[in-house]
Amino acid sequence: MKNFAIIGVGGYIAPKHLQAIKDTGNRLVAALDISDSVGILDKYFPDTSFFLEFERFQRHLDKLRLSKSEYKVNYVSICSPNFLHDAHIRLAFNIEADAICEKPMVLNPWNLDALSELETITKKKVYNVLQLRMHPAIIKLKERISLEIRQDNTKKYNVNLIYITARGKWYDFSWKGDIKKSGGISTNIGIHFFDLLIWLFGKPVHSTILLSETRRASGELELKNAYVKWFLSIDFSDLPEKIVNEGKTTFRSIKIDEVELEFSEGFTNLHTEIYKQILDGKGFTIEDVRDSIELVYKIRNLINF
Repeated sequence: MKNFAIIGVGGYIAPKHLQAIKDTGNRLVAALDISDSVGILDKYFPDTSFFLEFERFQRHLDKLRLSKSEYKVNYVSICSPNFLHDAHIRLAFNIEADAICEKPMVLNPWNLDALSELETITKKKVYNVLQLRMHPAIIKLKERISLEIRQDNTKKYNVNLIYITARGKWYDFSWKGDIKKSGGISTNIGIHFFDLLIWLFGKPVHSTILLSETRRASGELELKNAYVKWFLSIDFSDLPEKIVNEGKTTFRSIKIDEVELEFSEGFTNLHTEIYKQILDGKGFTIEDVRDSIELVYKIRNLINF
C-alpha cells in the first residue's frame, strides 16, 4: 500500500484521482484545498488529514518524512490551478515523493527543463495524466495509423478538430479566465487534444494562429504526418443548434480524412488506468509532454512558425 497526498481536493477533477487511489488499493493520508467544501472525502478517505493552509500541509508532510512514519507520502496528486503545478511538483520532490500532475504539467517549456534537473538530483519523477492516450478507441486508432505510416512515412492525414465546451460568466472571473494563470483556452482546454494529435501524427512542423480571443481560438497546424485545422471555444453561441436542442453544453469532433473519430464512451476508469501505469513505473513523463507544452506556449504568445 502506497501513501498519497492530494492538492486541490475540492476541485472538479479531484474525485477521479480519489477514485484511482482507492481503486489501486492505496490510501490518502493528507489533502489540501483553499476551500473547505470537501465533503467528497467522506466517500473515499474520511480519515484523511485535511488542511486549508499550504504551509501547515507542507509541514505535516515533512514531519511524516522526517519521522519515517508508515504514513510517509510516496506520491502527491496535483489537481491545483495550472500556474501552481510547477511549485507543487517541487513540493513533492522536497518531501521525497513522486508527483502525479493534471494537465498541463507546467505552463512554460523552461519549467520542464528545471524539473528535469530536479528529477536527476532528487531521484524522483513527475508523471502527467494523459488519459486520452489510454482510451481503448484511441489506442486502436494509434495502432492503425502507426502501421500505415510505417508503410508510407510520407503520408499526410487531414484532421479537423472542433472542441466547444461552454462556460458561463464565472469562468472569466476565475483563475481559468486569467491567461497568466491558466494559459488561456489553447492550454486549459486544448492541451488534451494537442497532446493527442502529436502522439498520433508526430511533432509540429508549422503552426499558424488564425484567431486568438479570450473565449475562442483557431489555427492551422502541420504535424509530421498530418495537416490539422483546429477550433476551440468556451462560448455558448458557438454550440451547434442540434447540441443546444439536446440540452448539452459540450461539442467535440475530430475528423480524420473526413471520418469522425468516435470516443464519446470509455472514459470511466481512465484515471485508474493511469495510476496503475504509474505505480508500475510506466507513467507519462516530462519528455512525453514537452512537444505539446512548447506548442501551446507558442499559440498563447501568438508565435507562428
